Amino acid sequence: MHYINFKSQYNKNPINIMKTHHDEAFAGFDEIVEALKGIQGVVCFELYPGVTKEVVKKEIIDRLKPDFTLDIEDYSYDAKTLEEKFYFNITDDRVFGKMSHHTIFDYYDSEQLKLAKSKIPSEGLSIIYGFGASLIPSDVFILVSISRWEIQLRFRKGMPNFKINNHQEDNLRKYKRGYFLEWRIGDRIKEATLDRLDYVIDLNNDDAPVMITADAYNHALDYLLTTPFRMVPYFDPGVWGGQWMKEVCNLDPSAKNYAWSFDGVPEENSVKFDFNGKVIELPTQDLVLHRTNPFFGNRVHGRFGKNFPIRFDLLDTFEGGNLSLQVHPLTEYIYQEFGMSYTQDESYYILDAKEDGYCYFGFKDNIDKAAFERELRLSEKTGEFDAEKYVNKIKVYKHDHISIPAGTIHCSARNTMVLEISACAYIFTFKLYDWGRLGLDGIPRPVHIDHGMKNLQFDRNLDYVMNELYNPFVRVSDYEEITGLHERQFLETRRASFNQEGVILETFGSVNTANLVEGRAAIIESVDGSFEPFVVHYAETFIIPATIQSFKVRSYYDEPCMLVKAHVR
Repeated sequence: MHYINFKSQYNKNPINIMKTHHDEAFAGFDEIVEALKGIQGVVCFELYPGVTKEVVKKEIIDRLKPDFTLDIEDYSYDAKTLEEKFYFNITDDRVFGKMSHHTIFDYYDSEQLKLAKSKIPSEGLSIIYGFGASLIPSDVFILVSISRWEIQLRFRKGMPNFKINNHQEDNLRKYKRGYFLEWRIGDRIKEATLDRLDYVIDLNNDDAPVMITADAYNHALDYLLTTPFRMVPYFDPGVWGGQWMKEVCNLDPSAKNYAWSFDGVPEENSVKFDFNGKVIELPTQDLVLHRTNPFFGNRVHGRFGKNFPIRFDLLDTFEGGNLSLQVHPLTEYIYQEFGMSYTQDESYYILDAKEDGYCYFGFKDNIDKAAFERELRLSEKTGEFDAEKYVNKIKVYKHDHISIPAGTIHCSARNTMVLEISACAYIFTFKLYDWGRLGLDGIPRPVHIDHGMKNLQFDRNLDYVMNELYNPFVRVSDYEEITGLHERQFLETRRASFNQEGVILETFGSVNTANLVEGRAAIIESVDGSFEPFVVHYAETFIIPATIQSFKVRSYYDEPCMLVKAHVR
């Protein structure tokens, strides 16, 4: 099956080439140990939760031959105490917790910390390591880093959460504990310790670590403020997954399917830097945490703090199945229930669709709400629900764009390829009906009818969808249109059409996320020569920092292209 009439050039491994600081990068344990030889005093190895502590201890710390070592995690509260302390945030739900405002101090008893500090000798080389090692004052500070996607893969292989004996627990629950608690605390450590930083070690691969100095690390983050850039995409199968991305994104053709691609979510994705052949992978979240204002733009920073507000991802149902029938929480609900300050308003940009490609949007007129809820709840037992009795099934075409403000019932159906453009509050989907399926783990996928019923807007009927949400294009120039989104949504999306002559686009004082939705390749160029030409290929997502006020985009080949981009209004 062929979905494009050209050979895909999609790059699954984008890398930023660093032109300086080459002698401040060290690849492999031998180089890292050699670079650290001679350090004295108290040395801290702060491990992000998910890093393999045993590898750091054996391959780096022991080889430095310290006079004293201390595993800070031996001084934390026990698992039972931590479960009680964090229960409010973790909850009993498989998917949803409450956003935590805890810090690393909440994992440790102050008296135990005093005891740990008292054991450190005044002379020689002392090494403190673990999640929370930064609680001990140090002379040298080393952050050991890992990406969110790698953490998730390790959860699936049986890795437990920090201090919790949950090796065999449902992966959704592990992810939830990371998302609502551990990663918040890990990021707060990063924020608090940037000024102490001496080295960063990338330990996404336990056999191939890379270390850079703090100067090289800051240089890499500063570089991303000067140019458009791509993050490392990742792909995942699903019960409704399709075949389109296999061809377009150059994926394993023997895989059963691919459902999701995350190519535009800084909190989830990572970014790679090549220091003269030594490639380090860092969470893009580091840029969010440490360069917020120039990266976001002053207006966006003022509104969202250190929460990246734009999310681009791909949803593939070609030859697959329907997504779950779903709804996203209203703003007041997500704040009250989960501690989030904004909600997951979103939209579907249709990258591709077959002749039988449809989406479900909005309720039909004059439905019986009580019957709808009754039959929906019954479906949890029977696996059967007549969605088309209550919900509009709307034909969609390539390059359609449908807004989905929170509270709107919706889902993409089989044989549609969606570029999902949304606010980046990205796990808050209330599944209402999942077509009677089990998850890939053999467990019924969680539905949240109680949450859903409190957020569904039953007055969003077919007239509402077609008049306010479906293809709300407004042309603003010969080559550019505003494609939405709805007035309830804080993002504005624009679509530009261009050829080899190119057009100039504005970023409107906001960070922009963009995707090439038509054409084999395009070149992004600086209007003032401040960055080198940047090439993107069909279906690739990239980010333009707010420091770039405008840019030129033109077709790489002699063919028409289209680019869709989003910014905060």
